Amino acid sequence: MTETAAPGLQALFDPAHRADPYPAYRHWREDAPVANPMPGLVVVTRHADCAAVLRDSRFGHAEPDEPNPLRPTPPTDPETALVDENGNPVRSFLGLNPPDHTRLRKLVSRAFTRPMVARLAPRIEQLTAELLDGFGTGTVDLIDSLAYPLPVAVISELLDIPHADRDQFVAWSHSLARGLDPDFALPPGTREKLVRTRGEFAEYIRGLAAVRRADPGEDLLSALVEVHDSGDGLTENELLATCILLLIAGHETTVNLIGNGTLALLRAPDQLAALRAEPELVDQAVEELLRYDSPVQLTMRAALEDAEIGGFAMPRGSVAILVIGSANRDPEAFTDPDRLDVRREPTRHLAFGQGIHFCLGAPLARLEARIAFQALLARFPDLRLAAEPSWKDNLILRGLATLPVHTG
Repeated sequence: MTETAAPGLQALFDPAHRADPYPAYRHWREDAPVANPMPGLVVVTRHADCAAVLRDSRFGHAEPDEPNPLRPTPPTDPETALVDENGNPVRSFLGLNPPDHTRLRKLVSRAFTRPMVARLAPRIEQLTAELLDGFGTGTVDLIDSLAYPLPVAVISELLDIPHADRDQFVAWSHSLARGLDPDFALPPGTREKLVRTRGEFAEYIRGLAAVRRADPGEDLLSALVEVHDSGDGLTENELLATCILLLIAGHETTVNLIGNGTLALLRAPDQLAALRAEPELVDQAVEELLRYDSPVQLTMRAALEDAEIGGFAMPRGSVAILVIGSANRDPEAFTDPDRLDVRREPTRHLAFGQGIHFCLGAPLARLEARIAFQALLARFPDLRLAAEPSWKDNLILRGLATLPVHTG
């Protein structure tokens, strides 16, 4: 394996490719499937290699004090950052390794079992219908009118966020989601802004938690507060970090699934027609849309001990970028991978990850997408693109900023 087999990271993740990164992914996958663009870092683009790393206990998340070639320790302000008594950043369970990951995930997973999520279906259907009622006829931005407000409403109701606070909730979510990107993909000052945003959100949740403590409800935040107060192993900062994770994972990724998925269908008229003719295909269609244009394009893992990926040595502490978007278009894993096929048999796509970090909110995201696509196509049989969409700057949570459509 050569260390110069692929161009630099900037070339692979060039913002000019945001609308269609898949040709660049294909180039790396074919020429340098495990590339080493800088010391201590590899880029992994094949499905088999990405899946193997996600399932391998030798890989996990680096500790905050360990060097990371992609994310130097951000500046922290003790007045606003979530830090422990030693000044180390407090992370959500998504960024932890066992046993802490296991403990925290178990506490939160109670709210995201399939039966619990299924109980939300009638309310999600109602919210979707109300949003579609506001479309009218003519041109509408599907992102502003459906893809954003639906997941925002769902996660806000799960946490019982007051209606008056939801616009601020969305603004925080945008900033926090952008902060997931590696430093080379961020404009100057983003990390400092992220620290301030986390501080503002933390103070808001602290205040809301105090309200729930005095007057608990049936919402998820009340349940998390109860776990904290019972001494069941959830510290205040862990509660706050968990709420930040729920905000991003329960909102931004589903926005991308609905937006990217609608665009993919509109650009594949035969597949759109097939789904209209056979609405019962919707579950297969959701899985195919997750594969075809993944809401999460990449994730990162650190070697917790000496390991290897596809024959490439990974010393302890080195970091792997797993390009999920590339893995889900790998012809060794999927037949004709660049073609959208709503009848494709269920596949082991990596849109929700694999292993112990498999997305906790996957059942909820699938449910919201299924309901949204069914209702949208049934309500607007002549739905079509009105103009070219625009894309957000986000690299990891790649999604649309606008999607203008004609409804009739």
